Amino acid sequence: MRRTSWFQLIAIGVIAGAIATAVAIAVPWLPTSASKQADRINFTYWFATVICLVIFAVVAAILVYSIINFRAKPGDWSDGPPVHGNTTIEIVWTVIPAVLVTAISVVSAIVLAQNGNAGSNPLRVHVLAQQFAWTFTYDNGMTTPILRLPLGRPVRLEITAADVIHSFWVPEFGQKQDAVPGQVNDLVITPTRTGTFPVICTELCGLGHSTMRSSTTVMTEAAFKKWYAGSAKAPSPGGGGGTAGAVIFTKNGCGACHTFKPVPGATGKVGPDLDNLSVSAKAAGQSLLPFIKQSIVDPNAVVAKGYQPGVMPGTFGTTIPPKQLNLLVAYIAAHTK
Repeated sequence: MRRTSWFQLIAIGVIAGAIATAVAIAVPWLPTSASKQADRINFTYWFATVICLVIFAVVAAILVYSIINFRAKPGDWSDGPPVHGNTTIEIVWTVIPAVLVTAISVVSAIVLAQNGNAGSNPLRVHVLAQQFAWTFTYDNGMTTPILRLPLGRPVRLEITAADVIHSFWVPEFGQKQDAVPGQVNDLVITPTRTGTFPVICTELCGLGHSTMRSSTTVMTEAAFKKWYAGSAKAPSPGGGGGTAGAVIFTKNGCGACHTFKPVPGATGKVGPDLDNLSVSAKAAGQSLLPFIKQSIVDPNAVVAKGYQPGVMPGTFGTTIPPKQLNLLVAYIAAHTK
């Protein structure tokens, strides 16, 4: 059998690696990027992947070549001839991997540093995770269950949790960050395209973990400024009236678990529907206001049929100030049937 030269063999391996790389890149394995940070992460991923594919192809080609050309003949159980290693080859296969691993390390370090740099004037958003909802608070005091970001401006998310460990992830932004009680973790995002993308919790955080979803909307700079200026006029939770109750409802993530038509975006299915609580209060033998307050501060006292106890946190009686709690109870009672 004619033996192929080592250089031809390596060439075959490199060509095979190039073909495998082309196939890998052609298939859309990853979400379409929507941030500069995701672009850098994707570049690092493919930089390392292409190197691995080519090395694998070369090693596989040499392995197949060796199996075909150096296999023992049937019935030959003798020891092979003693062969001293090839110093040149040993140096080559030590130096090349060292250079490639160093290159991957350098690229990764640069990307990590760039992705953590928010510049001198980022938009700051405080992100609060709690079972089982996300709330986003801006420097103007506005709190909303939907994250809104301006196109092209660096954003620093300051992420924490109220109860257990959660994890913030928007696939199109390419990064994840844990939300830990008592600790603030930063995440920098610079959006590169407009649209609406899902916000997902990727840390198992309780029975309602799979429903802990929100969304982020990337807007043009002009549209965001208009929204931001308008949101600054919204009353704070300490104020009076029905709007204050809606703000408290939103701030505490109630809409992520309950459906309540008076509050936009309150379409959660984890807990009971709040649009017809009079029937539930009557079934529990209570008047409406005490029933609503008990359901907030002691959610396991009366569990609606078809729902599991222990899903709703029992901490709202301490985390919501008494005045705000009374406003929230009055707001829900005034807008339910």
